Amino acid sequence: YTRAVGCLVARTDAMATAQATKNNITLKGSTAIVTEFFGYAVNSILYQRGIYPPESFERKNKYGLGMLVTTDEQLKAYLVNVLQQINDWMLQKTLQKLVLVVTAVGSHEVLERWVFDIVNEDANVDERGDAVGEKSDKEIQTEISAIIRQITASVTFLPLLEEQCTFDLLVYTNDDAEVPVQWEESDARYITDNAEQVKLRSFSTSVHKVEGLVSYKASED
Repeated sequence: YTRAVGCLVARTDAMATAQATKNNITLKGSTAIVTEFFGYAVNSILYQRGIYPPESFERKNKYGLGMLVTTDEQLKAYLVNVLQQINDWMLQKTLQKLVLVVTAVGSHEVLERWVFDIVNEDANVDERGDAVGEKSDKEIQTEISAIIRQITASVTFLPLLEEQCTFDLLVYTNDDAEVPVQWEESDARYITDNAEQVKLRSFSTSVHKVEGLVSYKASED
């Protein structure tokens, strides 16, 4: 697993379950919402960009959409480990961003970087010192649905990936974050030339805000 300059990659346990009432969102509940979004977003990108064959995905209903999730057991295990560690770092308020890097297998050239920045919002604090925000579940789900739709539509503006590609997940954390031994330091894996970027929509739980961006290597012509 990889982390990049404060940036890493993962582990396993049970993820925090959402503790979101109709309007009150706890830190734990917000963390569960964001972590779950990351799982669906990564699956969607891997499917839309053809990193894994389409027959290795199955359809599930989520966010009012038909989401595609992997059936590849090795990939599922990898994502569970990564998402669990992301969950832990978010609860500790040490996670800064998640980056999915698409790399050409032959040349090792970075072709795309999908960046999701995590901002800790100025939520209220309860008597135990825990962050508590207020936002309806419907509002949050609608905002997340808009981002997923944008990821799905990305094939209309991103260049065709003409060679076999693989991916890595980079996680940026604070310097004081506890890092499991399975994770290693990484460089930021930037696109070296001819890079363009498209800002994605954001969503907020009122405790966390997630802001998306995809950068890609533009065609030469």
